[in-house]
Amino acid sequence: MCGIAGLVGGRWRPEQLDAMVASQRHRGPDASAVHIDVERAVGLGHNRLSILDLSRAGLQPMASHDGRYWIAFNGEVYNYLELKAELDTYPYRSATDTEVILAAYERWGVACLHRFVGMFAFLIWDRHERRLIAARDRFGVKPLVYHRRNDGSLVLASEIRALHAAGVPAAPDATTWATYLTYGLSDHSERTFWDGISSLAPGCALTWHNGQTRTWQWYDLKEQIGVELDTRPIEVVREEYLGLLAESVRFRFRADVPVGVNLSGGLDSSTLLGLVQQVQGAGSNVTAFTFVTGDPRYDELPWVQQMLARTEHPSVVCRLRAGDVPDLAASVQLHQDEPFGGLPTLAYARLFERARDAGVTVLLDGQGMDEQWAGYDYYVQAMQGGPTPLVQGMREKPVRPHCLTPELARRAEPFEAPTPFPDALRNAQFRDARYTKIPRALRFNDRVSMRSSIELREPFLDHRMFELALRQPADRKIAEGMHKCLLRQLTEQLLPEGLIEAPKRPVQTPQREWLAGELREWADSTIERGLTAYGGVWLDADAVRAEWRRYCLGGSDNSFYVWQWISVGLFASRPPTRSETNAQFKEMARPV
Repeated sequence: MCGIAGLVGGRWRPEQLDAMVASQRHRGPDASAVHIDVERAVGLGHNRLSILDLSRAGLQPMASHDGRYWIAFNGEVYNYLELKAELDTYPYRSATDTEVILAAYERWGVACLHRFVGMFAFLIWDRHERRLIAARDRFGVKPLVYHRRNDGSLVLASEIRALHAAGVPAAPDATTWATYLTYGLSDHSERTFWDGISSLAPGCALTWHNGQTRTWQWYDLKEQIGVELDTRPIEVVREEYLGLLAESVRFRFRADVPVGVNLSGGLDSSTLLGLVQQVQGAGSNVTAFTFVTGDPRYDELPWVQQMLARTEHPSVVCRLRAGDVPDLAASVQLHQDEPFGGLPTLAYARLFERARDAGVTVLLDGQGMDEQWAGYDYYVQAMQGGPTPLVQGMREKPVRPHCLTPELARRAEPFEAPTPFPDALRNAQFRDARYTKIPRALRFNDRVSMRSSIELREPFLDHRMFELALRQPADRKIAEGMHKCLLRQLTEQLLPEGLIEAPKRPVQTPQREWLAGELREWADSTIERGLTAYGGVWLDADAVRAEWRRYCLGGSDNSFYVWQWISVGLFASRPPTRSETNAQFKEMARPV
């Protein structure tokens, strides 16, 4: 996993590319380099986090054997060894998956994307055609943001901060903020929280040629699933899915550095650890990392200990304390560039710090099972034909749109996800996978893991597993009030009995209690900072203060809207970016 940057078309200076690379050094602290086309048509930059082939042969940007193609690549193509065997006539000079991408692109063109199993975002420059191709993996595990200038030139990078470092103006996107504050929505479209900066959508690609940019969707989850349900015998499905599970975990241990596992006490991460032991054998000594907050109402340590008693893996417990939150939130905000997921994201930040300190460079995570196998409570409503909320898991309305100014409220854009399937359950699962839950979580997790230079791998977001699970009938997902039915059957041999039957526990931190208690003073000052910057412009200060007082008196069962206001305050208190403070701002902001 790395950081990538690119400038193509128009006028630009090498210092701009250098600044982009420098801003993303945390994504790849092992090496940094740039490649500038001899005619300055394109500049590619790369920050390397060495995972495969730790030698200098793996340095990027990397050229193809004949120098026609140059690539800057972030992520992993896990089936690179199988592809390399198929592409055996290519004159390889390294043992990296990066060079396999070059070989695949040389053989199959953009059709090579369909052959990759992995997480990736890359830029490939074709010197002969003077064409840039950019692509992002099927679920958008790896990020790619871009800014298109009026003259048709393009700036691309892994993170928004890199675009700002290149001189892209740092102005908030009022429509995105309005939609987030009104509906709780983000990451459901190409819009970011910054004006003029877009996120290439999951499963999409982009081509730049002669000042013209075109984007298209190369992977469509709904088309891959199809409308027909999988009615094969459950034994056949079980065998196929188990095989994919094992292969997915085995693939994600392909690394030349230590690999660990994120372990909560839930079914999904416990299944992951059970699979790790199954794949590696009884002698597996992969370290499991677990975060806690010291509150037994939320910590999952008892279930973690049950799992570890079975597998005997070494473990590290990482504690988030209320006193850690103010400084940690400011640091995480700098790396997120956009609102993030509250205390759970901060707890992960602490976990990734501990993993890096322990010498672990790669962590496996359990994201994706709830969406595959209908693990959330509100999926029952979908089965019964009722509406399911866009912001889930709360008994009362999670947002406070009446606290917005009328001007901002008018900018909010309602969102209705497509409903391509004849059954409401699969439509809800598809919405969560493509537009709401997974895109949002992947953004939070990528940026918070890379803050500590940790590569986060998602075995359960293997597209083959996801497609197979979503083809299954509803009664293989939810039956007699039990969620993830088939998954629980599949994991009987991997988990202790208490974990197999354990219900979903959606809340893992005492955010609600801390914000009204130990963190009240910090929360109050952060909210006020946001009101100073955006009161009367975005927020109705009197309405916000009234709701905040009511919250502190125990008048709410959720803290989502409070964290939204804290996010505004964190955004307002961030240090100015280069594009805002550089004395040569006007020069930097010219078309590149």
